[in-house]
Amino acid sequence: VLSRAMAALGAYRCIECNREAAELYRDYQRGVLRISICKSCQKPVDKYIEYDPVIILINAVLCKAQAYRHILFNTKINIHGKLCIFCLLCEAYLRWLQLQDSSQNIDPDDLIRYAKEWDFYRMFGIASLEQTSFLLGIFITLWWMRPEMLKTKSDFILLLKALLLSGYGKLLLIPAVIWEHDYTPLCLAFIKVFVLISNSQAIRVTLNLNPMLPWLAIIFGLILENGMVCLFQKMGWDV
Repeated sequence: VLSRAMAALGAYRCIECNREAAELYRDYQRGVLRISICKSCQKPVDKYIEYDPVIILINAVLCKAQAYRHILFNTKINIHGKLCIFCLLCEAYLRWLQLQDSSQNIDPDDLIRYAKEWDFYRMFGIASLEQTSFLLGIFITLWWMRPEMLKTKSDFILLLKALLLSGYGKLLLIPAVIWEHDYTPLCLAFIKVFVLISNSQAIRVTLNLNPMLPWLAIIFGLILENGMVCLFQKMGWDV
């Protein structure tokens, strides 16, 4: 029923040319399925419907546009909210751990009191505000430069979903901290760059843009995010 409803709404997309498609495959009964061919590019609408999820994940990690289109347009994945919260928790934990390591007090009683404080929740709040500033900067830039791309509420929701899903690279923060090494700061920098590349690909795929505009939006988002960080530092908060 869900598949028929999506087909009626033209919700499917060809992963090669990004054109709308009526269906992903045709069921001939008795287990016989045939992948639909795109009328525009004459290629399979979505080859990934036959792929193992692990292969799809690998292609997404490689930032392939086809894999992003499959995930965003041709599947019903609704984990973006939970993924965002979990990524923020990972980032808050990393900051909280660094704040704890910077403490020179080794009294066990003080450490127990420290663990019971609200520093972790404060870090979570700060990380949430910075993430909100980053996303707001992206939306403002895209709406200002290409207002026709974000005309409806569904356009904003789809782009927000794409950006939240593309932040999955932040999950690597926890292993980087657990397996702490002399090169951990370099690993954290690589994780940040990977997340930004994923964000850029998500914007490009969702709005069907050239590579330059997504990066301009991301740069403005980073400027707004760093402005929020400077504000917190002027308030005397450890971020």
